[in-house]
Amino acid sequence: MNYSCFNIATFVWFLLLLIIIVGVHGIISPATNNSTFLPYKKLQNLKMIKAHLRKINKSPLKIIQSPDGDIIDCVASHLQPAFDHPQFKGHRKAMDPPEDRPKGLDHNSWKKTPEKFQQWADSGQSCPEGTVPIRRTTEEDILRASSLRRYGRKRYSASRALKRDSSSGGHHEHAVGYVMGKELYGAKASINVWSPNVSTSSEFSLSQIWIISGTFDTDLNSIEAGWQVSSELYGDNKPRFFTYWTTDAYKATGCYNMLCSGFVQTSRRVAIGVAISPISSYDGGQFDISVLIWKDPKHGNWWLELGSGELVGYWPAFLFNHLSKSASMVQFGGEIVDSRSSGFHTFTQMGSGHFATNGFRKASYFRNLKVVDWDNNIVPTNGIRLLADHPHCYDIKGGRNSVWGDYFYYGGPGRSLKCP
Repeated sequence: MNYSCFNIATFVWFLLLLIIIVGVHGIISPATNNSTFLPYKKLQNLKMIKAHLRKINKSPLKIIQSPDGDIIDCVASHLQPAFDHPQFKGHRKAMDPPEDRPKGLDHNSWKKTPEKFQQWADSGQSCPEGTVPIRRTTEEDILRASSLRRYGRKRYSASRALKRDSSSGGHHEHAVGYVMGKELYGAKASINVWSPNVSTSSEFSLSQIWIISGTFDTDLNSIEAGWQVSSELYGDNKPRFFTYWTTDAYKATGCYNMLCSGFVQTSRRVAIGVAISPISSYDGGQFDISVLIWKDPKHGNWWLELGSGELVGYWPAFLFNHLSKSASMVQFGGEIVDSRSSGFHTFTQMGSGHFATNGFRKASYFRNLKVVDWDNNIVPTNGIRLLADHPHCYDIKGGRNSVWGDYFYYGGPGRSLKCP
């Protein structure tokens, strides 16, 4: 027997086996702390992710473990991500609450705090004075995104979806009420909260208010707030309170929540990006959140108010060009993303997952729709227009009464016999 040939063959097989083991290790363990066997590209990506986490997760003065699994960091107000913006250089203090709130609100509720609607607050703990609660971002959160560059941002096609021409809407579908005008300075509504089914991680379902100005394809300015279900962003299917902003039609500026420098949080009672509880149930109890966005006449910042007078924070005026003056459109309603990988419509639901014609306790609603006018008055949305991009999949039906003022029901199940 030729032992030389045998030894060479054994060595070759051993070498091949080692290559296979190292390769598999690199595939199945991309997030391991032992980086010895990680491919260079994955190692570099992991380093960038960790650097990004260090940037957006600020050192907390207190940590609160929420019963639903989120970690809430109580961060010193002047260290929150917003103050990383170069325009804030030399300024390390949030603006004081605006002196002039919109006229027509219930001023007796100004000092009241909203009902507890997030489980982290039910833990019995709270963030101390001088801090703000921020949901901690994890490595797993970023790994779910299509890329580190796009993490925390809407996909670019969303800008086209805001157009009122459904043929250009891509795979973003809406059922909305909207008001157009030269001088709009805010909007308010009570938004019914549900937990719609979302079919895939690349899709989402949301209900929100949009404050809009600019050109949809190039320099759209948009401020948004409401609730959203997005497993890609949050890792579950819970409805979460969220914010968003952009100044260039979603291409490079802006982000969700506190995931970049921009929105300045002032509340220590509300955490953005955190699950809402309780939620509405079919033919059962109904729950909604009151959201108000308006422009401070004195400083030009856009403030976000929740419930009965809880100022969550503001988008600084310097972030915007068109919205530095006023909005040209406000929208209320629902939006979903349909990935359509199979050629059939998605099963992702909007609102409650039921059509508007089903009515109260079955369909989702917006009520008490109002806008803020040029003189800082909050007034009803007279002449609101209703539109559903794909009414066989998601529809909308409006009305007015003495209790709900201007309102509408909206939503639907997605793919069905009516929506193949």
